[in-house]
Amino acid sequence: MTDNKDDIAKHNSKMAKKKAARDRIMATKTEEKGLIIVHTGKGKGKSSAAFGMIFRHIAHGIPSAVVQFIKGGLSTGERDLITQNFADICAFHTMGEGFTWETQDKERDIAAAGAAWEKAKTLIRDTRYRMVLLDEINIAMRYGYIDESAVIAFLKDEKPPMTHVVLTGRNASDALIESADLATEMTLLKHPFRSGIKAQIGVEY
Repeated sequence: MTDNKDDIAKHNSKMAKKKAARDRIMATKTEEKGLIIVHTGKGKGKSSAAFGMIFRHIAHGIPSAVVQFIKGGLSTGERDLITQNFADICAFHTMGEGFTWETQDKERDIAAAGAAWEKAKTLIRDTRYRMVLLDEINIAMRYGYIDESAVIAFLKDEKPPMTHVVLTGRNASDALIESADLATEMTLLKHPFRSGIKAQIGVEY
């Protein structure tokens, strides 16, 4: 019993010191700014995590917007939920027509990506929107459908100070990551696709 009390006392003392140290650190974090956020990597969850932040904005009654650069005709749970229930607070634009191996038309893909980027710029410039999600834009930049240097320059020079912009997709470049305030790489450890399991409703879409 005594040993147990000693363990509890040591634990409480350790946690009290940790809290005090944490409080000192948090007291120095006083600034707010609109962030450039990059989700990349081979692992699952890049768009899912980004939509989590969009839903937080919706829950707080803060206007936001989504532009999907690659995903096209396939109905997804997040798009249906937002367009059917929260269209007044979240502008949703699906501008892609599917992955390039589905369209089999590079010029069409470039045109679609260009139109999506023009829409994205309009939404980002509109200060009503506190977060704009550019879903799968990293893929469009990787294939050269959009000029990455122009995207980075626009975000640096024209993004309103308090607007968050989230860019998702595999293979984000070093330059894009360097320009970001927050960059996360999703690491693939296991995936059911490798075991012959197809994409499933509620998990992938």
